[in-house]
Amino acid sequence: MTDPNDPRNNAAWRAAQQWQQRARQAKPGGQVSGIKLLFTWLLFGVMMIVGTILGLFFLLIGWAMLPFLRRRMKKRMEQMRADQAQDVGGATYREPRPGQDRTQQHQVLEGDYEARDERAKH
Repeated sequence: MTDPNDPRNNAAWRAAQQWQQRARQAKPGGQVSGIKLLFTWLLFGVMMIVGTILGLFFLLIGWAMLPFLRRRMKKRMEQMRADQAQDVGGATYREPRPGQDRTQQHQVLEGDYEARDERAKH
């Protein structure tokens, strides 16, 4: 009779034993695996070095482009401020930019207006 507490009766135990046997059978010969391992590590090292160099290269390109990008964004902000600025001096006509329709260009309140004489009130 088998002991129910024996771990070898467990399905997981048997699966682990089979996995170990397959792993032992799949081991390649000694020298070839050492050379393969060495070349694998060398290839991995070279790929890491190349990746690091490429990363630094793109970082330097990004840093070099920052002043140009900043200048472009500054010009765009100045243009937006100029477009949104209100005319204080008077009603000067401004040509609409391409893509801007007439309703955005001028907003005029229509109606009858009369000037009051402030001296007549007092």
